[in-house]
Amino acid sequence: MFNAMPLMIIPFILYNLTILGLMGGGGLPALENDIIVLSMISGAMWSMSLGDLFIVVALVVLFFEILRATQNAGGSLANHMLSMLVFIAFLIEFLLIQDAATQIFFILMTIALIDVIGGFAVSIRTAGRDVSIGL
Repeated sequence: MFNAMPLMIIPFILYNLTILGLMGGGGLPALENDIIVLSMISGAMWSMSLGDLFIVVALVVLFFEILRATQNAGGSLANHMLSMLVFIAFLIEFLLIQDAATQIFFILMTIALIDVIGGFAVSIRTAGRDVSIGL
């Protein structure tokens, strides 16, 4: 059951918790709050906002989703279908919810689309290699 759960649901939930004011309080402005500020050797100040962290989390999740797509284990088809549903949820929210019409959410939605397309492409490619023709 856990193998079928798409990991891209994690950034989706984190973003929605933020716009509801449950992470950092304040809804959309919380996405701009710096959570990491480092002084670099060059003297420059490097900072990462909460929205930037969501993108990094989504990219890490995408990596693990692509790795999972290479396995022909049970639940992979269910994972692909649920990943498509997560992308559709991203798309519907992007189009209908005012607080989701941000660059951060669009990038997260694009990562979810790459997850769907990449998962199907990798699965089809590995399935083609598993077929053996006995003559």
